[in-house]
Parts: sequence; C-alpha cells; structure tokens
Amino acid sequence: MLPIGPLMIEHRLIEKMIKAMEKELHRMETEGTADPVFIETAVDFIRTYADRCHHGKEENILFRELEKKAMSEEYKKTMKELVDEHRWGRKTTRELLDAKEQYQQGKVEALPTIVDRMAALVYFYPKHIEKEDKRFFIPVMDYFTQQEKDAMLKEEYEFDRQFVHQKY
Repeated sequence: MLPIGPLMIEHRLIEKMIKAMEKELHRMETEGTADPVFIETAVDFIRTYADRCHHGKEENILFRELEKKAMSEEYKKTMKELVDEHRWGRKTTRELLDAKEQYQQGKVEALPTIVDRMAALVYFYPKHIEKEDKRFFIPVMDYFTQQEKDAMLKEEYEFDRQFVHQKY
C-alpha cells in the first residue's frame, strides 16, 4: 500500500462528516435555529480527526518528506496551497466554535455567522479533498522509492498509534 492509501481512506470518513454538516446546515437554514451539540461534535471531529490526525500526517510526514525532494514548481505550489488551506480550515473552524459559544450565551445574532462558517467548511472540504486525491497525492508518489514509501507508511501507523493515546 502507498503511504497515501490511509490518507485517502481518511478522506472518505471526512466526507461523511461533511455530508452530515451539510444536512445540519440545511436544517438550520430551514428552521432558523442552531444545534450547539451538533456543532460541538462537528468541531471536535474537524479539529481532532481531520486536522490534528489527518492533516498532521500530511504536514508532518508526507509534506516533510516532499520538501526534501526536487519537486516541480507546480507541485511545490500545490503543496503550499494545501498547507494554506489547512490553516484556513483551522481558522474557519475556530470561528464556527466562537459563534456557537455566542449563540449558547443567548446571542441569536450569531446564527448567521454559524451558518456562514459551516457553509464555508461544507463547500471547502470536498474541493480540498479532490485536489489532494486527484491532483497531488498520486503524482507526487513518483518522487519516492518503494523503501521511502514503506518508511512513511510505517511512520503514519506509528503516528496513529501515538495519537490515540494523546487524545484519550
């Protein structure tokens, strides 16, 4: 298995949460109320699984190793875009959580911000994942030997093993 295999599998789980967020977004827009428990759960998933675990492996393993390679300018540019997108996702998730907290304090005027930030994440993640899956992960594997791929895969598994203990 390529070291990107687990990363692409993780994308499928992230897509499931995004679908649930999209459904909740529609409900919020229709009913005009937010569900703080759902938002808290979605934020926890995005922060813990999508960002710390998944993006952690991308940035701290795959991208780190790619930086050692003489990549094409196109792939260097795409990798920088991906890191910038990860930062944008963190910022947007933080803004969603902040708006949720205001809403819970009785500030109903925070609802449009909740809707806007959730919509931004629902729109963002599928495009981000498509860029990684179709335009980056598979082609950049040509920069690695099989031995390097195996070493990254092993490091990803160790990252996951350690991560579970950091979280719980």
